[in-house]
Amino acid sequence: MPKIFLCGLIITNFLAIQAFSNSSLPMSPGVAWAGEIFPATRDKWLWPFAQDSIWNRPIGAGAQYVPANIQKAQHWLADQEYLYRTQDSDPLRKVYAPGAWTKRCAGNTPSYAPDIPVPDALIVKDATAVPYSTPNNAAAFLMPDGQTLVQLEPLARCVSGGPLYGYHYSEDLNISGPGIGGSHFGSGLSTLGGSVRLGELIGNTPIRHTIKVLLWGKKWYYPNPGFRWPASRKDDSPKYGGTNPDLMPGSLLAIPPQKTLKSLNLKTPAGKKLFRALQDYGAYIVDDAGWDAHYLAVENGVLEEFKTAYGYNFEQTSGPFYDDMMKLFQTLHVVNNNKPNSIGGGGKPRRSLAPPITN
Repeated sequence: MPKIFLCGLIITNFLAIQAFSNSSLPMSPGVAWAGEIFPATRDKWLWPFAQDSIWNRPIGAGAQYVPANIQKAQHWLADQEYLYRTQDSDPLRKVYAPGAWTKRCAGNTPSYAPDIPVPDALIVKDATAVPYSTPNNAAAFLMPDGQTLVQLEPLARCVSGGPLYGYHYSEDLNISGPGIGGSHFGSGLSTLGGSVRLGELIGNTPIRHTIKVLLWGKKWYYPNPGFRWPASRKDDSPKYGGTNPDLMPGSLLAIPPQKTLKSLNLKTPAGKKLFRALQDYGAYIVDDAGWDAHYLAVENGVLEEFKTAYGYNFEQTSGPFYDDMMKLFQTLHVVNNNKPNSIGGGGKPRRSLAPPITN
């Protein structure tokens, strides 16, 4: 979905909801980082979907790497996603389709989403035509049952106590299931799956899941057919102009195993964390950046947390962190045999599978 500038928005957090789920999939022996204590269980909200989901499956030893040939972009940016655990005590609100791409809080056309309980104070700003600012605002709501995931894009709510606006991903998913589909409508892939969450770009704990990226479709995405599994669609409006027939929405990108932190000479802590995530789990292309920018999909609030932790902005056009990100993207390859029966390329996974869900 096209965009130019993303707005940092501060949204009220919802209270936690707890539920229990079992999984029968055995743990893979995998490989642990030096000194790492791999968790025995996980919270499905913070680490969602099944152990063998595309968002949790590490790259396998059978992965077939094809150069992606991605070059530097002018901008390094964040595609902010809005993720909420809802509670029964909040009022139910209707969801309507956006009035227009640049005027979302308008109209009363049903979005065919269920009513969603949200606090009156929740506000997500509208897009603007001048200056042009049309963030994707992909959103996921975990309903009070602790299982049902409702996904919208682009989310907007301009009036306290008013309705929500956003197109509804037609199938509401179970957060403990495969979790493939969702409201990144440039691919039909999940909002919640693969989102870089609060805390994941800071501290010492590795990112233990596949992540999501966006490139400029006009420059990089191959037009025919314009998407590949696990994506189910491409953007309707932009014309893709890429020349690499393996690179398009749904492509799984990863850094080949022969590359190392030392060989890339990465300088920043977050750059090093993303190197490990991209080498061990990879990244799915989920949308069109719409201009000369590479994006990472992150939970709302990550940009503020990043600035507090490191003292510089996440979104950049120059500097050591920008340089690290461009090196990573230039090193990415397409895992060309990523398929339903060989997620991540098949073979022994580079890391252990996600532990069972306990709440």
